[in-house]
Amino acid sequence: MAGCLYIVATPIGNLGDISKRCADTLQAVDFIAAEDTRVSVKLLNHLSIKKPMVSYYEHNKVESGEKILERLLAGESCALITDAGTPAISDPGEDLVALCARNGIEVISIPGCCALISALAVSGLRTGRFTFEGFLSTSKKSREAHLDSLKSEQRTMIFYEAPHKLRATLADMAAVFGGERRIALCRELTKLHEETLRMTLKEAVDYYAQAAPKGEFVLVIEGAKPPEKVKVSLEEALVRINELRGEGMSLKDAVKKCAEETGFQKNELYQAALGK
Repeated sequence: MAGCLYIVATPIGNLGDISKRCADTLQAVDFIAAEDTRVSVKLLNHLSIKKPMVSYYEHNKVESGEKILERLLAGESCALITDAGTPAISDPGEDLVALCARNGIEVISIPGCCALISALAVSGLRTGRFTFEGFLSTSKKSREAHLDSLKSEQRTMIFYEAPHKLRATLADMAAVFGGERRIALCRELTKLHEETLRMTLKEAVDYYAQAAPKGEFVLVIEGAKPPEKVKVSLEEALVRINELRGEGMSLKDAVKKCAEETGFQKNELYQAALGK
């Protein structure tokens, strides 16, 4: 019978954040696949756990993933952990999970710390809908293209960023999104020097022109404002519906689009379009 892969979230700074279930899982599995065994052994020592470990990271994920799969197929159980946070989120662990899924290996998530959720919760920005964008490219051209694709994104956006890239990233964000867009810069979450700064992008650019960025950052950025509804009369709205129908839209779809553009209620437009 095949074994099981456990996705075990580990602390993102404070070792006290490890849950009992995470610790129990690490104690119970046959072996642990770690991003950096030298980092992970500190956590295991803290928990007084001794387990065989194998390395699994970006540059060995193909070879190491196949070896882990062989052991899982042979009936062993494995816990996948990263240096910090939830494996498989902006992390090569996603490839191991996909490999297991293709081969019928059960994958169980043991939830815990996740930097993006922690940052979103303290950002002071809207949390109902958000998009996680991970790390931006080191290439200025690719970074700008990525940001430009999000220019009209209305959901709150979350990015990870390293300190040595922060100034360039903030400058590009201000250029694309506008300096007045709000941002929360969450630094060193759960660690000794944890800090959350809430300001506009322009203020963030100016702030870090004077202060040296230190520590790992999670950037939480306000989404774009919805486009303003066009103020038109009901007669003008009906003209717009006819234009949309002339483009091939059904009455239902034309009414829906016109309602989004003008702010009229769909039912009101539909009844008017039917002449009722």
